[in-house]
Amino acid sequence: MRQLVVASFLLVGLACASSSTIQPADHSKSGFEGAVYPGELHVVAEDNTSEQRYRVFEQGASGFVSVQSVRDDVEQRADAFCARDGKVAKTMTEQTSKPPHILGNFPRVELVFICVPKPSPGAPSTFQDDTYIKLSNLKKLLDQGVITKEEFEAQKAKILSEGQKAPARPN
Repeated sequence: MRQLVVASFLLVGLACASSSTIQPADHSKSGFEGAVYPGELHVVAEDNTSEQRYRVFEQGASGFVSVQSVRDDVEQRADAFCARDGKVAKTMTEQTSKPPHILGNFPRVELVFICVPKPSPGAPSTFQDDTYIKLSNLKKLLDQGVITKEEFEAQKAKILSEGQKAPARPN
């Protein structure tokens, strides 16, 4: 009997996970579109490029999976997709589910990204890359509950305002 309960729990938990194929963003529908729990959209990088945008979505198998682990999986898939062309993924927007992760509101993450050339070894990073890294790390702290939404918004505004003041670094 105990084995049947464990097997049933695993079967139900594994059956709930889902992920999309990576598709062009302008020809695909968001995994959050029409969802009962819509999630939260974060703009990570400004829309100043004509590069092809791609969309990838993933949902955890249960409410016991962390948003961070789902995000890591999505980022790895995006990086692997771009690596086929010798490039790296750069996230433009990220949409994540909001807690509590119960009653079918499992952790979900959707990235809209572009593929950009890999930086050459030893080359200084651009300010935009530094801003992206700072915002990504800040978002991770928010998702882990280390900082509040208000602290996140204040720090985000500070990081973005620094970006407008800083001179461009040479490439």
